[in-house]
Amino acid sequence: MNRGDRAAKLLQAGMVLAASELSVPTVLQRIVELAVELTDPQYGAVGVLGSGEKRVAEFITTGISEQARALIGQTPTGRGILGQLIDDPRPLRLSRVAEHAASSGFPSNHPPMTTFLGAPLMARGRVFGIIFLTEKSGGREFTQADEDALVVLAAQAGVALANAKVFDESDRRRRSLAAVRDLSDRIISGEDTALVLETVAANARELVHADLSMIVGRQGPGAPAVMVANGHAAEKLRRMKVPAHGSISGEVMRTGRPMVVEDASDEAAHAYEPLVSLGDMGPTIFVPLRLRGKVFGALSVANRRRGQVFTADDLALVQTFANQASVALENGSAKEDRERLSLLDERERIGRELHDGVIQSLFAVGLTLQGTATASTDEETRRRLDGAGKELNRAIVDLRNYIFGLRPAILTHHQLDTALRELVQEFSKASGVVTIAEIDAAAAAALSDLSGDVVQLVREALANVRRHANASTCRVSLRLDLEEDSESPLLHFEVADTGIGISKEKQSFIFEPFSQGDGSHTRLPPQTPASPPAID
Repeated sequence: MNRGDRAAKLLQAGMVLAASELSVPTVLQRIVELAVELTDPQYGAVGVLGSGEKRVAEFITTGISEQARALIGQTPTGRGILGQLIDDPRPLRLSRVAEHAASSGFPSNHPPMTTFLGAPLMARGRVFGIIFLTEKSGGREFTQADEDALVVLAAQAGVALANAKVFDESDRRRRSLAAVRDLSDRIISGEDTALVLETVAANARELVHADLSMIVGRQGPGAPAVMVANGHAAEKLRRMKVPAHGSISGEVMRTGRPMVVEDASDEAAHAYEPLVSLGDMGPTIFVPLRLRGKVFGALSVANRRRGQVFTADDLALVQTFANQASVALENGSAKEDRERLSLLDERERIGRELHDGVIQSLFAVGLTLQGTATASTDEETRRRLDGAGKELNRAIVDLRNYIFGLRPAILTHHQLDTALRELVQEFSKASGVVTIAEIDAAAAAALSDLSGDVVQLVREALANVRRHANASTCRVSLRLDLEEDSESPLLHFEVADTGIGISKEKQSFIFEPFSQGDGSHTRLPPQTPASPPAID
């Protein structure tokens, strides 16, 4: 190509680049095609650097088929001669590329390349990328005229690429803000947590142009599993178990630090091979997911093997969506807590109404029957009234057990001694009666199988103190004693107050199936006892 034709081509190239679509892949493709047209090589390539990095993040070629690129494997990231163009941004022309001191050789299945011509893509004093050409047609070497033409094209392309990068970053920021706003709206509206996590994974994948995104975490006991998958092979990957040890997700969950790998399929990455193979994972980002300050899972985005590597901007964006996922989980957890508390409040209300209304009425009827039986002179009538009283007493026991069944939560998270102390503290605060708890840890441990019954008895005894005793102080005592003439420990359990309740001094409770003598204490049985009797 003569000088006039080349000048005309360069002018045309400048106009084409100036009017090109503001899309980085489109600009890259046009740059490399124009360079090949101007200098007549067999192969050409252009790469753009990641933001704030000295490594190639996007790579476009011409002259090499897709099949050949697949056989070559990972695309160049900016080492060797390409790294020299980045570190020392001046044009480089070589007659034998392999003989240059910076040459690091070619990977397997790479086509032979001898001659080389490269130049940096610069704008505003910054290197945005590199362009290089190899294998001048006919076995010739690149000339000074080729170099001059490439330098002019590289200058034009650098400006076009800088503009495209600005547009691309602005567009990504716009889409990122829109996605974050959409997620925030979903979280605030109380959308189901699982749907929010699906949206998190989908947005993270789309905004970094990844092939696959996943959320790995624990949904109960056992190994972590893929909770959410979006993109390539998503259906196959969902619910797949991932070991806590022997996987990158597991390591991120343990350390709480993000990880970026150029190729998850590389053995040196120590990724979980079945997951990587099924997802055909190459370049991958892993970031931790937190719930109430603790790492519970990992969000990852991946490109397929030999795919584009991720940049620092990509990592920052994925971390943003990981934070959104954490907010969604916090919101979901808070919603569940509110619903659980609302349910417990409703159960407490029902139990209170049953106890204060129905049980008290039944108890009054029972006392009336008992008094009538005592006053009756007819044996048959007395027997019938006693039988009715016992049936009524059993009904009260069943009803109280039902009421206590409405409150299952208190002992699932606390030991008996803690539960009793909390119950005493709540009672003292609500009633104004100064109440202390003297709970022996050994006694509480010995009563672990009867925790529900014990708490229920204390609850009802304190309720009676509040309603009937007119007391100023109260004491709940639980202790375990070993007597010299006894082979097994004796349990002393007492609720005492300074008021005028059932007794002027105290209310004593026994477990009916194994009561001992005067009823002030009980011997621990070898078997689990039946439900306690009705006491009011």
